[in-house]
This record gives sequence, C-alpha cells and structure tokens, in this order.
Amino acid sequence: MTAMGPDEHDELTAAAIARLAGVGRAAVANWRRRYPEFPDPVGGSPHSPTFSRAEVEAWLTETGKGDQLATAGRTDTGTQRVGDLSSFQGGRLDNEIRRALAQTPESSIADLTPDQLLAKVIVSLLPQSTTVAHAAGADDGVSVVLDPACFNATLLMAVADRFGDSVKLAGQEIKESAAAVAAFNLRSNYLGVPYEIHTGDSLLDNQLDEYRGTAAAVVCEPPFDIPQWPSSELVTDPRWEFGIPAPRESELVWVQHCYAHLRPRGVAVVAVTSRTCVQASGQHVRAALVRSGVLRDVIALPKGMGSVPATDICLWVLQRPYGTPDHQAVRMVDLSELGDAADVPQEFAVWQRLLADADPTISRAVPRLELLDNDVNLLPSRYITPRSTASPDDFAQVTRRLEALYTRVGQGLPCFATPTAPPRYSYVAIGELERAGALTIRSRDDTPRAGDLLVRTLGRPPAIATGTNEDDTGIAQVVEIDATRLDANFLAAFLRADASTLPVANTLGALSRDDLRRCRVPRLPLAEQRRYGDAFRHLRQLKDLLAGLAKTSAHVIDQTMYGLTTGVLAPDFTVMKNTDQARAADEETREL
Repeated sequence: MTAMGPDEHDELTAAAIARLAGVGRAAVANWRRRYPEFPDPVGGSPHSPTFSRAEVEAWLTETGKGDQLATAGRTDTGTQRVGDLSSFQGGRLDNEIRRALAQTPESSIADLTPDQLLAKVIVSLLPQSTTVAHAAGADDGVSVVLDPACFNATLLMAVADRFGDSVKLAGQEIKESAAAVAAFNLRSNYLGVPYEIHTGDSLLDNQLDEYRGTAAAVVCEPPFDIPQWPSSELVTDPRWEFGIPAPRESELVWVQHCYAHLRPRGVAVVAVTSRTCVQASGQHVRAALVRSGVLRDVIALPKGMGSVPATDICLWVLQRPYGTPDHQAVRMVDLSELGDAADVPQEFAVWQRLLADADPTISRAVPRLELLDNDVNLLPSRYITPRSTASPDDFAQVTRRLEALYTRVGQGLPCFATPTAPPRYSYVAIGELERAGALTIRSRDDTPRAGDLLVRTLGRPPAIATGTNEDDTGIAQVVEIDATRLDANFLAAFLRADASTLPVANTLGALSRDDLRRCRVPRLPLAEQRRYGDAFRHLRQLKDLLAGLAKTSAHVIDQTMYGLTTGVLAPDFTVMKNTDQARAADEETREL
C-alpha cells in the first residue's frame, strides 16, 4: 500500500496551504514571518515543513484569509490555461490563435504572473453582495460580472476563482484571436461557470449593451496604449455621464463605459495609469466623478503589476448609488512603496481590515471638497502622511557623525615631499615584461584572481582584482603579475598614465592586447615600485572614500530637506561658529 503524503491527509505543505487559500507561496512565507500566531510546523523538514490542516484552516478563518476557501484549491494548480485544444472548434485553430494561446501564461496560483496578480487584487475588492441576483439584472437568477476588455479572460477567471458558479461572466475583446483564447479558457474552467465572450470594439460596437445598468460588477484593465479614442464618432453617446473626455484621455472613457453597465449598488474596479489621476485634460471628468459620490476608493499599487511592465497603476473603485448618494469621503490608499507586489491584499476581508486600521501612512479618507480643490489630483500619495522614522535628534546625530568623518578625511590628506631632483626614468614595455615572465596577459574570459591587474573597458582606469564579483564587470584584459618582481599598484598607476596617450579604435573603449604590450612603465627596483604603489593605493582609497562621503552627504541633505517639508525639523539652523574660518574656507574654495 502506498503511504499517503502530507497533502493527502492531515498535514499540509506551504504549497498546499497556498492552493487551499488561493494565494501564492510567497504570501504563505510572508504570513509565517509576519504573524507569530501562524501555526508552527508539525512535521516535514526545515526546508519543507508541514502544518496541521485543522490549525491552518482555523487560522485562515480567524484572520479572514480564508475568504475564498469555498472556491480555492479545487485543483492542484488553481486557474490556469488548459493545453488540450481538441474540444475547441473541432480541434482546428489557425496559427494566430495558436500563437495567442502559447503566450497565455501556464502558471499556477502559487506562481502568479503580474497580470494574474493584478486580477486577483481587483477581484478581491468586489463585495460578497456581487453574487446577490437582482430581479432587473439577473440572468436566469445569476448576477452578471463584466469585463469589456477581457483579452484572454485573466480577470474573468479570477472572478470564477472567487465566486464560482454564483455569477455569470461576460466579456468582450477587440482581437479575434484573444477572444478565442478567452472563450477557450472559460470553457475549460473547472468550475463550469456560465460565460459569454464577444468579439468587437467595446466602445464602437458594445456587444454587452444588454447589461447596461444591470451588471453586478465590472472589472477592467483597459488598454493603455491607445493614442486616441473615437471621440468624434461617440460624442453624443449617453455613456459619458461625467463629461466627454479629451481625445487622448481614453482611460476615462473606459472608466465611464464600465460604470454605465452597473446596477444600483454595483461596483466597478478599473485599473488606470497614474497619469490619468493628474492629467489636466481629464480634470473635469475626475471632478464630476468625485462630486457625484460615485468614486469610492483610489488605490496606488506597486510598480510592475498588470500586463504592461514598469507602469504605475492605480485602481479606481466606483459604485452606482442606490437613491441619493451619501457623498462620504474618498478612501485614498497608497501601496506603491511595497517592496513585494505579492503583499498587496488579495482577499476582501484583508482589505476591510486594512481600511479599518486607518494607518495614516497607508490610507486616509479624504473629504470630497478637499479633492475638488485646485486640479482634482487623485494620486493617493498627495494625501497620505509620509512615513517618517527619524527624529530631530537622529538628524543631529547624523550631522555630527558626518562632521567627524570630514575631519578625519581632512587629517588623512597626504602631503607629498618635493623630489630633490627630477626623476630620470628608463622605460620598459609591457610586452618585454611579458617575455621576461614578470607578467602574463591572460584571456579576458579567464576568471580574475585577487592581485591580478584588470584593464577595463569604456576608458575606465586599470584596477587591481579583489577576488569578488565586482571584478567581472567590463574587463578588457586580465594581467597576472609576479609579485616577487612587480608591484601591482605601481603598474596600474603608470599604465593608466601611458595608456591614456594611445588611440583606442574599438567600440568598447578598451586597449587591445597588442596596444597593451606597447605600453611602457618605468624600470624601477621592486622596493621603489612598492613606495609608489603604497602612495597610489592610498590616493585611490582616499578618492573612493571621498566619493562615498559625497554620496552620503547628498543623501543626508536630501533627508534633511524631507524632514523640513514633513514637519520633523524646524527651519531654525546654525552654521559654522568660527566665521573667520568659514570665510577662509570660502576663499580657498574660490581659488580652487
């Protein structure tokens, strides 16, 4: 008899917990780090611990992270693209559809792509009342959730993951191949959720018009790359309830298109770029959304979420009022500084707790009159109190330490003696030293060893290898040196001076091996080489120290300015007490 694994009995691995809760494995790892009350392992190994199923389920329920337990974990991998095409169109797909299917991520729920993660976040903002069917908006007694720009149905699949067959899904996609993928994905959905996918331009040919004013929810990540929307053809369309957007404000068109399909108390969650939150040309539409009470929440997400890389995205949560709007404050939530996008809440209960905590460094309920001032800026960072952990004493301590460092640097500045007579060198070529066995020019592909001389690209000066990963950057030549005959620092300094006089013909800005062999250095005894080498090494270290100190100083100044703007510091300050000394320093600086 085959023994039952932990996933099959009363113990769960971290991956199994992720499948059970409908989250990624990274989220489970974060729970273990952040929540001391998370169940302790009961078995397994340090690298693959197992946990009690009963304890995990109790913890998920108690913390609200089990919001999706009813629908999550019904397969080994969660929602994914199914690879069997035989049931779709008689097993025949044209090449374009096959390419689109090949681009659809085959990732499990424990390894979400950015657009899948965004989909889970968007859907988690929908209230549980989404599943409640209204007589006017029900389709065979089932609420309808729409995505008018569904692409391959990533958002609709996330809806299916959360609500199961309690809702009907409806989407529209302008690209026929993507619409075919969306239909295939939904047909293959293990939950068997009723769905319909239409092909066409949602703005010019709205195939979902039958659901206008009746949809329980609308989720949408609109296309961000549309230069202009067809404003001249749709100028009189009744969907623009909050004003006609400017020709280049297509995202505001999609926001209103989504809202037009909502039933009373229906919720739309629409992804927009940060530009749409501040663009002057969209001010009148934003003002109307705020003034009407329709806009409920604005959530800034970490960079990189969604289908477009390196895009700053905000989520606008809108709700059609039932009767008279309440005009309550708009909740601004700034999660843009989260280091890991997987830390963004993916369950409705977690969002509720986050908003209830009202951490002023993350969220704030902003009165609508305040939003309507000036340019109707809807970026959450405009209204969130920045997190500041430094006190005035901290700033003073850093300033004193910086002052002490500058004093030490000044004391370490070398003062070199004047030679009694001009040096008269005889020179030797690098090629001659190579033939004598004092050095070896190795292949640039060789791994540098500590003490090797590195001739670098892009005109950078030669350096001495340290034996770390930093040695692998921009190497043109690797020179192995016999330390009993040559000093590496001496050679690097004089090679730098001679190499700068040679023309460089290649695009890397680096000496070729033949050019390197023609370079010359003084012919000096080893003891004299080491005297020069010590001086060069000291100067190079001093230069690196000053560069780092300058960078640190600039950072301290920036943080001090930040402290002044956030009220941590007052604008009263003192300067160098010895004014004569300060004046002398200024004069010396001008002379330099």
